[in-house]
Amino acid sequence: MTAAVAAKLLGLFVTVALGWIAARRRWLGQPGEGDPARLLGNAAFYLFVPALLVRTTVRLDLGHMPWRTVAAFFVPTLLLLFTVYGWARRTRPAGGDAGPGAAAPAVRAITATFGNSVQVGIPFAAALFGEAGLAIHVALVSLHALLLLSVLTALVEGDLARERQARGQGAALRHTLALTARNTLIHPVVLPVLLGLLWNLTGIGLPPVLDDALATLAAAVVPLCLVLIGVNLESYGLQGQWRSALTASLLKLLVLPALVLVVAHVGFGLAGLPLAVVVVMAALPAGSNALIFAQRYDTLQAETTAAIVVSTVAFAGSAWLWLAVLAALSPGVQH
Repeated sequence: MTAAVAAKLLGLFVTVALGWIAARRRWLGQPGEGDPARLLGNAAFYLFVPALLVRTTVRLDLGHMPWRTVAAFFVPTLLLLFTVYGWARRTRPAGGDAGPGAAAPAVRAITATFGNSVQVGIPFAAALFGEAGLAIHVALVSLHALLLLSVLTALVEGDLARERQARGQGAALRHTLALTARNTLIHPVVLPVLLGLLWNLTGIGLPPVLDDALATLAAAVVPLCLVLIGVNLESYGLQGQWRSALTASLLKLLVLPALVLVVAHVGFGLAGLPLAVVVVMAALPAGSNALIFAQRYDTLQAETTAAIVVSTVAFAGSAWLWLAVLAALSPGVQH
């Protein structure tokens, strides 16, 4: 692993540690003064992340996207997402009274598939593949949160509606479907994406003042999410979460990149640099947006926090495995 990437990983852990210290020292509030993790999570989900999504979507160059490479990454990623989601729904206790809530399947699916594509992914791609590889990586990043978060939001809102219906708290079927559609569309993830896409299609760029405001808000997403991981780590710790964290880490670090490798190479015919970029993108550790998602639905925050920490530590070793595999498949590509 290059010195630049190692330094980036170390910087992530330092930021998480500062969040842990802030929570430990009660700098964010004393007991009884509210939940600082909930406050930070709501700020990220309702303000900073929507600003990032709107700005990213408006600035997408849809006419020059490498669509075959994009499909080669997202088809297997969505396949694993739906597989984990379906398995989690199938094994969840009926009625949810003896286990986590209805949002748990979607939370476990995002933890197993949503990678740290910015804080770790961008310096990793730049160091390994240079400008050409970074351009492919950025194209994937531009759709990463937009696609995965939108799909997961639709799934979780549907699950919540079914749970209300099963408990007799829902209205008639027609009203339930309308409420689910509304909650899916009028949502701090999906609505900014839709607004950004509509703005993008007009061909009118963002006014400089609005672009600067959105950029300022978007810049807070990364540090806020890392601090939030530290705050949750102080609240929940890793004790009792090792099994679920290891399972999620294995899915994210080994299963997903293996699936992407096979589908991209065999199904889409990718080779060389594009294949290397999509596999490395898939092999990244779990991203902090998974915790924001868990925080939003008040489900499995401890498990998600542990998975992010464990997968980030383990990435230092698993990255070498995938670089060795890629070197064997494409010896002419710089890894």
